Amino acid sequence: MARTRTAKKTGAAPKLAKALAIVLGTGEPGTGDSGTEQIPIRIRAWDGSEAGPEDTPLIEFTSRRALRRILWSPGQLGLSRAYVAGEITAHGEIFAAFAALSSAGKFAQPGPFSKPTPGEVWTLVKTGVRLGALGPNPAPPPEEAKVEKHGRRHSKKRDAAAISHHYDVGNDFYRLVLGPSLVYSCAVWSDEDTGLEAAQEEKLDLVCRKLGLAPGMRVLDVGCGWGSFALHAAGRYGVSVVGITLSTEQAELARKRVAEAGLTELVDIRVQDYRDVNDGPYDAISSIGMSEHVGREQLGRYVSQLHGLLRPGGRLLNHAISWNAGPTADDPDSFIPRYVFPDGEMLGLGDMIVALEGGGFEVLDVEALRRHYALTLRAWVKNLEEQWDEAVRLTSEGRARVWRLYMAASALGFEDGLTGVNQVLLQKAGGEEPPLRMRTWAG
Repeated sequence: MARTRTAKKTGAAPKLAKALAIVLGTGEPGTGDSGTEQIPIRIRAWDGSEAGPEDTPLIEFTSRRALRRILWSPGQLGLSRAYVAGEITAHGEIFAAFAALSSAGKFAQPGPFSKPTPGEVWTLVKTGVRLGALGPNPAPPPEEAKVEKHGRRHSKKRDAAAISHHYDVGNDFYRLVLGPSLVYSCAVWSDEDTGLEAAQEEKLDLVCRKLGLAPGMRVLDVGCGWGSFALHAAGRYGVSVVGITLSTEQAELARKRVAEAGLTELVDIRVQDYRDVNDGPYDAISSIGMSEHVGREQLGRYVSQLHGLLRPGGRLLNHAISWNAGPTADDPDSFIPRYVFPDGEMLGLGDMIVALEGGGFEVLDVEALRRHYALTLRAWVKNLEEQWDEAVRLTSEGRARVWRLYMAASALGFEDGLTGVNQVLLQKAGGEEPPLRMRTWAG
């Protein structure tokens, strides 16, 4: 059991630790009585004082403003805003700090963050008074999304704004984080020593093999990113590919890569909403990491649209993150929708398959890649941290902090089994029968 330091009881840290225990929900429920031994980290306050268990990750509050943000938004959002703004810093190995917080109290429970009780709110306010942290609600960091001004959720205009928030932050920044492959989805690892580029190469080829691509086929890549799958499918399998994205920056670089590869006759990159594609039929459709942006309300339309664009007997591969922790309501005031994927919605695998089958598709195969995404995210975090100064120069320190928090926390979510990622291979009825044994693509 970790030892608690007793020599240094003065300063802001003990009171700050008590407030944090209330926010985390690690104190006695409803009373506001939370001792420093009940927090899973060690805290250093802006005055240099420390509190909390030794031999645990150290998190530093560099400004009273961090506590003020937490008082106004006592949950994940307040802590996230303070971290993005640089008012909270995690020392040492980033995964250890985030793992300690995510395993504690309310953070360990899936779903929306529960609000403090009146007694806890009063204790937080008194703590704020004693530490001189009361004041107006600080403006959110500029990296926070503001897509709601673009209208109804999952309208075409608002979806475009949400995609732009996440993807139009600089192609050079993405290349730094993702590596030369510029593949922004789960890689497929033979083992932990495979290496990111080789693992992404294997994922791209695996999708091609599952779709049964052959020269002369016409393929639609929904959410084509920077064109990596389109380049691989056209260059290795001789198919023609239409890739669609809502990000103008992605499309610009994707077209440049296509031209440099000499594949302009085979690959067409468009800035286009999937709901506006009307030039089917296609022999195969790939949707890799895109359906998370669709939303539950639009899922039926998404399935119907892809079904209508596919020829009879054609295959669809839907590669999507899934929520594995049971039914839960969306929390628009949590970190991911505010800073990373505005309006994004993760569905359970069962919900996704019900929608796909209900839309006329036959499921041919399902492959779970949960552990693969954890390895991919850790590789991205490594890229970011090894080139931190350049990442900050390319965007902003706040944006780099958003990505560090998002990718590290996501890796932990996959490792804990809260989230998964699955490739679902489907076929539209009316064409040739699938083979008796499907896994002909396996090595």
